[in-house]
Order: sequence, then structure tokens, then C-alpha cells
Amino acid sequence: LAKYPEIKTLMGPDLHLKWIVSGMVFVQFLACYLVKDLSWKWIFFWAYAFGGCINHSLTLAIHDISHNVAFGNKQTKWNRWFAVFANLPVGVPYSASFKKYHIDHHRYLGGDSLDVDIPTDFEGWFFCTPLRKLLWLFLQPLFYSLRPLYVNPKAITRMEIFNALVQFSVDLIIYYLWGLRPIIYLIAGTILCMGIHPISGHFIAEHYMFLKGYETYSYYGPLNFLTFNVGYHMEHHDFPSIPGCRLPMVKRIAAEYYDNLPCHLSWTRVLWDFVFDDSIGPYSRVKRLCKLAEES
Repeated sequence: LAKYPEIKTLMGPDLHLKWIVSGMVFVQFLACYLVKDLSWKWIFFWAYAFGGCINHSLTLAIHDISHNVAFGNKQTKWNRWFAVFANLPVGVPYSASFKKYHIDHHRYLGGDSLDVDIPTDFEGWFFCTPLRKLLWLFLQPLFYSLRPLYVNPKAITRMEIFNALVQFSVDLIIYYLWGLRPIIYLIAGTILCMGIHPISGHFIAEHYMFLKGYETYSYYGPLNFLTFNVGYHMEHHDFPSIPGCRLPMVKRIAAEYYDNLPCHLSWTRVLWDFVFDDSIGPYSRVKRLCKLAEES
């Protein structure tokens, strides 16, 4: 920032984010109507090939929104409420809990018992062969959602209750209007595309230590267009208040700080290497002891 103060001008809300996310939500509601009479095999096909891609993208929109980039830092409640809206196609309540724990991920990156993005000792011990690591990838949504309850349980907030009430109410409305198939389409898409799917490679690419001494990696491939530039992860951790749409500008402005860092060019290759490289697994994370910051 001292050398490139113009980076500060990139901070602030993304005025297009709310419209893009709203369009994605309504596309999924339209898809719910279109799949209501399909056979089950086509339900799961479209869930994996189409709906799940949108849902995974929406979870990354929620990630962006958790940094207040939809409406700005002065409208925090609008960001929280909009995240609940973006959550609707995911099928299960997610946004409020994600916000609660994601703050710790940035504040205590790699912190033992604080950063719930770190796999547990059991995960590292058991999922150590190619077949088991493949199973771990498939079950990743389960571990991702349940690990916080074991590693760092926190009291349920009113926003989480609101998130759940809104989510399950919309699920019931969809069920009442069009039956069970659209609900399965939404939830199956979320589970499948956060498991073994090219987009889910970002879970491994971001912080698994493929090279010793390098804890965070960026990805500069085409899937950034579908994921709100979450691949620009080094840039994001340096400047979390800059929305994803402007992170490539950070790299262009301060190229000397990023161009020589190791990075990923394929999330699919990341998944392949994770499964078949014996030196990489759930244990391939930096874990450190962090002093708990005083809450203001």
C-alpha cells in the first residue's frame, strides 16, 4: 500500500454483485420448475452438470458478501440479509454460519482450534491413501460443515436462526409447488459440486502446501469467471475488503509482489495431484498456535 496507494481505490462495494447473484438465484428457481417432472437420473445429471455449478458459485458469492462487498461496510445488515437470499438455492442454511467462522479464517489463518478450515488429526491420519483421499474429497461437504462443531463450537446466533427459518420456509414452498425432485436437485447439486468436481479444486488449491514454505496459493485459470475470482487467493488474503471482481487489478498494479509466487493453473490438476501424490494430503496444512484476539 505504501508503494501503490491506488490499491485503496479498489476497496468498497461491487455494485454489480447483487444483480449477478439475484439472476443466479432466479435461474435456479426456474430450473426447479423445469426439473419437476424429470426422471431421477436426469435430476442428478443436471444437478452435477448445471445446478451444482451455480450453487457452488453462489457459496463463493456468499464468501464475497461476508466481506461486506455487496452493500459496503456501512450496510452490514443488508449484506447479511442478502447472503441469506443468495443461500436459497443451496438448499440448506449456510451463509450465517459461514460468516461467523470465516472471520476466524482470516484473523487466525492456520490457527489450531481457531481456523476450522484446517482438517482434524483424524482426517489427516485416516485419509492418507489415494482411495481414501478420493473418498475424503467426495465427503468434503460433510467435513466442511461438521468440522466447526467439533473443532471450535460457537453459540448459535439470531442470524443463523433467521437463515434457517428463511431457508426451510422456501424449501417447503418449493416442495408444495413442485414436489420433491426440485429439492433433491438443489441439495444434490450443492453436495456433488462441493465434492469431486473441478470447481471444488479451490478448496485444496488455496492453502494446502504443495511447495514447502508456501502456505497460500492463487489460481489464474478460467474457472475464476464462474467463482467470483476466488482463485486470486493470495490477493484476497492481502486485501479482503476488495471484491473479487477487482482482485485481478491488484495483481496488475503490484505485479512484482505476485508474479514470482508459486500458483496453480488448473484446479483439476490440483485434485489429481492431491489424490495421487503421496506427499500431499489432509495433513499438508500449516498449523500454528495463535493467541486469541480480544473482541471489541
